[in-house]
Amino acid sequence: MTSVDLTTETGGSGPSGYAAARLRLLQEETRSGPSRRAALARLTDDWLAALFTAAKEDTGVRGAALVAVGGYGRGELSPRSDLDLLLLHDGDADPGALAALADRIWYPVWDLGLALDHSVRTPAEARRTAGEDIKVQLGLLDARAVAGDLGMAAGLRTALLADWRNQAPRRLPELGELCRERAERQGELQFLLEPDLKESRGGLRDATALRAVAASWLADAPREGLAEAGRALLDTRDALHLTTGRATDRLALQEQDQVAQALGLLDADALLRQVYEAARTVSYAADVTWREVNRVLKARSARPRLRAILGGRRPEPERTPLAEGVVEMDGEAVLARSARPERDPVLPLRAAAAAAQSGVPLSLHAVRHLAAATKPLPVPWPAEAREQLVTLLGAGEPAVAVWEALEAEGLITRLLPDWERVRCRPQRNPVHTWTVDRHLVEAAVRAAALTRRVGRPDLLLVAALLHDIGKGWPGDHSVAGETIARDVAARIGFDRQDTGVIATLVRHHLLLVETATRRDLEDPATVRAVADVVGTPGTLELLHALTEADALATGPAAWSAWRGSLVADLVKRVAGLLSGQGPDEPEPAVTSAEQERLAVEALRTRGPVLALHAAPAGTGQADGEPEPVGVELLIAVPDQPSVLPAVAGVLALHRLTVRAADLRAVELPREVGPETVLVLNWRVAAAYGSLPQAARLRSDLVRALDGSLDVTARLAERDAAYPRRRGVKAPPPRVTVAPAASRLATVIEVRAQDAPGLLHRIGHALESAGVSARSARVSTLGANAVDAFYVTGPGGAPLPPEEAVDVARAVEAALRTG
Repeated sequence: MTSVDLTTETGGSGPSGYAAARLRLLQEETRSGPSRRAALARLTDDWLAALFTAAKEDTGVRGAALVAVGGYGRGELSPRSDLDLLLLHDGDADPGALAALADRIWYPVWDLGLALDHSVRTPAEARRTAGEDIKVQLGLLDARAVAGDLGMAAGLRTALLADWRNQAPRRLPELGELCRERAERQGELQFLLEPDLKESRGGLRDATALRAVAASWLADAPREGLAEAGRALLDTRDALHLTTGRATDRLALQEQDQVAQALGLLDADALLRQVYEAARTVSYAADVTWREVNRVLKARSARPRLRAILGGRRPEPERTPLAEGVVEMDGEAVLARSARPERDPVLPLRAAAAAAQSGVPLSLHAVRHLAAATKPLPVPWPAEAREQLVTLLGAGEPAVAVWEALEAEGLITRLLPDWERVRCRPQRNPVHTWTVDRHLVEAAVRAAALTRRVGRPDLLLVAALLHDIGKGWPGDHSVAGETIARDVAARIGFDRQDTGVIATLVRHHLLLVETATRRDLEDPATVRAVADVVGTPGTLELLHALTEADALATGPAAWSAWRGSLVADLVKRVAGLLSGQGPDEPEPAVTSAEQERLAVEALRTRGPVLALHAAPAGTGQADGEPEPVGVELLIAVPDQPSVLPAVAGVLALHRLTVRAADLRAVELPREVGPETVLVLNWRVAAAYGSLPQAARLRSDLVRALDGSLDVTARLAERDAAYPRRRGVKAPPPRVTVAPAASRLATVIEVRAQDAPGLLHRIGHALESAGVSARSARVSTLGANAVDAFYVTGPGGAPLPPEEAVDVARAVEAALRTG
């Protein structure tokens, strides 16, 4: 658009002429967005230039310029925006004349009722003030000459940019702290029901800060979608100004429908989703940018010392393996040089899980590479993909940033298409702190802290992620969510039984809290009704944990000690009713022909015998059951002390992750021999790299059993040389005695965070307590180990109750300090 000629169109260059032209521009229905903001800036430029020229001639001031700064300097003039102006002068003018010049410009602006932020400075004063006040510096970075001495204005801008770049190592941390303080005061725009479009985190102030970082040449924001997000926020502010007639940046509830209508959107919810999407883009760009700023500044401060040590050579960045195809470098999870995303559809989830568990962010380059190169997962997902999703969710708070990185590049909706309906969906209940999608992630974070309370932490975490997934559909969200959760659980590879449990948890995630707070718990019919719905003790404990996680993720008003006590009372009553429904103990497993062959060979050689299979031995998977993770490792060893810690320690030394394990004593036919053989059926996976050779494993196991290989010391040496990152603050281990779980042995249940050497430490603790593990069932679900050890005393009998409790306490103490 060409600028409006105030003389011909408005009858003069005075305030009334400008006001009329301004009003017509703002009332043009065909003009909006960037076009209108730019036209309003040009209109204002022409008016102010005319005022400046006339005042300059009348006052006789020379060597002066009128400069627009801040949003006006960028040409982003909303209907009720302040006018940020600097009257720049060379210092030679008479002070009285200079003051008269300023008054001839400022007063007409005030007469129109426009907000004005003004200053009068020489270039040197402007630079000095910018150096003292970072807010002034940010405004001057966008300085643009409106009228007067254009050369002086251009020189100031060049000098200010040079100052900013030279001082960036000092000023950028100051700017980052300013952004953090503002975020703490104003909250996150993408979750607020009445957000401040400018001051909240992810708003227009942060967009300005990102431009300032880019101007420093030290780092740059990811630009994809950032300009569009800024335009969406500015368009919303324009509509808000026109709707309210006020210079406000807060999108109040009572004005959202009108603003939505002005923008051509369906309703206030559609408006908030659009605003939240934009804010999420800005927030993610800010996270990435400030991380890069910190990385560059840290590298700069360390570089002189490292070069001195290395004799001037540029140091190579350290790359620490995290998982297959994933390494840590410069404080971020990046793809290994050997990674092949185009051949590895599980890599996005594996990288995300490794990053979250290590407490490091997933690098922007890695996420974009994965989004561009990785092929879709097959449906149902392979077992490893399901396990990596559970591991990601189980990481707790670090999972949030990683999830946001995946979501920013579209990977979440590619993995879980139903996620699109809840993405950035507002919740107009004031009890809710978050949007629907973030609430679901927060519920998984809260559930991660409760995994020690349940026997199936994987089902808890996935149910927490899906419990409100039906809120994107019409009708009762619990009913709709049950159907969606059933489809999603089957999609990601759970078997029919587990899928049914997840669907039940989603359908009835409000059952316990609504029953506990609205029904008479003394009425047997109340308890019976809940028992009929949950069906089993295992589902009840999962629903109890999900109820708490959901409430804690909702907001501070959704959970209290009183509500918690009511729900716990209800759960206790229902558990009592269901207590007689569980089996006494599982049927003993049948010894396969291969296991018997290995046992006979172990007796003959008087040493361990191993067999490594890439697929399950014997028949294939039963119909409807998910495939197992890892490969099968069978080990037979003549019965002797310390078998469990020795085998587990050797596997840990070879960086093998135990996904599942079964240990039991096998009595061979009498004609073979009277001795008992321990048969261990392991399901293992390499943490990264290839699997070790079976011969190497056997050699180290022989040495571990005869004492020539000190596994404990070797593991300690490796941990000292390569300390494991403590990214995740996992719930503490929990070790309990399962009452009446077996007539033949005492069952010690261990629930802990999976880690290298965990089974080795458990085995040592049991040995130190003077008990023998006659059988064991070991499961690793995501990053959670859920193990049961059937132990006996020296005489081969179950332990007395008091002694069993002491053993459980001793094992728990060993794991807490290990």
